[in-house]
Amino acid sequence: MSLFTLGISHATAPVAIRERLSFAAEQIPEALRALTGLEGVQEAVILSTCNRTEIYAHLENGSEAQLADWLTLLRSADDPDVRARFYTHAGEAAARHLFRVACGLDSMILGEPQILGQIKDAYSQAQHHGAAGNHLHRLFQYAFAVAKQVRTDTHIGEHPVSVAYATVHLARQIFADFSKLTALLIGAGETIELVAQHLREQGTRRMIIANRTLSRGHQLAEQFGGYAIGLHEIPIHLGEADIVIASTGSPEPLLTYATVAEILGARKHRPVLMMDIAVPRDIDPQVMELSDVYLFTIDDLRNVVENNRNSRRMAAHQAELLIDAQVAKFTEQLRGLDAVPAIRAVRDNAGTLRDQTLEQAQHLLAGGAPPEEALKFLAETLTNRLLHAPTAYLRQAAHEGRDHIIRQAHELFGLKDKDQDKKP
Repeated sequence: MSLFTLGISHATAPVAIRERLSFAAEQIPEALRALTGLEGVQEAVILSTCNRTEIYAHLENGSEAQLADWLTLLRSADDPDVRARFYTHAGEAAARHLFRVACGLDSMILGEPQILGQIKDAYSQAQHHGAAGNHLHRLFQYAFAVAKQVRTDTHIGEHPVSVAYATVHLARQIFADFSKLTALLIGAGETIELVAQHLREQGTRRMIIANRTLSRGHQLAEQFGGYAIGLHEIPIHLGEADIVIASTGSPEPLLTYATVAEILGARKHRPVLMMDIAVPRDIDPQVMELSDVYLFTIDDLRNVVENNRNSRRMAAHQAELLIDAQVAKFTEQLRGLDAVPAIRAVRDNAGTLRDQTLEQAQHLLAGGAPPEEALKFLAETLTNRLLHAPTAYLRQAAHEGRDHIIRQAHELFGLKDKDQDKKP
């Protein structure tokens, strides 16, 4: 099998090295042209994300080393420290690796679904630029089917395993329709940014970003279609919020019991979900005692996340078993594909001999030979020509004592071994 994978990922290299080998989307078309221009590289797909850069290729034998040379030279990263971070897979192992990546089993967050879309985009781009042919088409289409089966037959993607996603997932259990909700996000760090992203994906109608640095708040609010306020303005807008999520570095609670109690009357018993994912806490824990307030802390969410990680680990084991079975099926199909050139050559040769012999038989008829004579010539001559090469090869094999060739000939031509008839 001529499939080959060269890669570097979060599992083998820190971001400082990964970013040196990454490709921006606009760089990939030229990179694909250069890659498939290398001797022995028949087809190629480049997958480049924040966590991995991988090349999937259909190669002629002996051309594997070129990929590492090409990649390191192109990215000006030809040093031992970088090369030591590479991993390679060939044949079945290359197929298994892609299947695992597509299913999220090789991701930083086990089972995350985004990688499948990124793989589809990478393959589509390679196909569009003529870099992905029949071998990689089969590989990637099979990978997409395996990923779909794993998502359907296991629970690998059903449980959130990040605090930001778990936060929004919990909110979904309380509110059915996000399109009518207002969310107040306190803070503007990475976690709040991820929360905002998930809230927007759920169709949240309105987001208010409260932050100590108003410019950063404006930046985040603009990104997600919300508006920014300073921390001192929180009491003014708190009554508007159906969801409050806080994650700042404040040493003291930003929402006191008194502040929250004051706004509840204005909400007329409409519930408010508050999630405090800060350490130290941003919301006074006494708020939990108030009616119509559902308060969860970082510990609550961490327990959810850890339980979900365990569930995903169990699902991952099921997924690995599915992948093993599918790799075996794919390998069998690919071996059949490898036989296509030989089958085509045999048929083309037989067709040429047929046409030559038929033309000679037609000449015999045109010269006045009886039809029986022309048919006999056609049958005998075509038979001799078709069997000349295999017969000569079998004689040579017998002369050299290569008995396995004789046995294979019986299998190849569907012959019954006469020696079997002699056995009791």
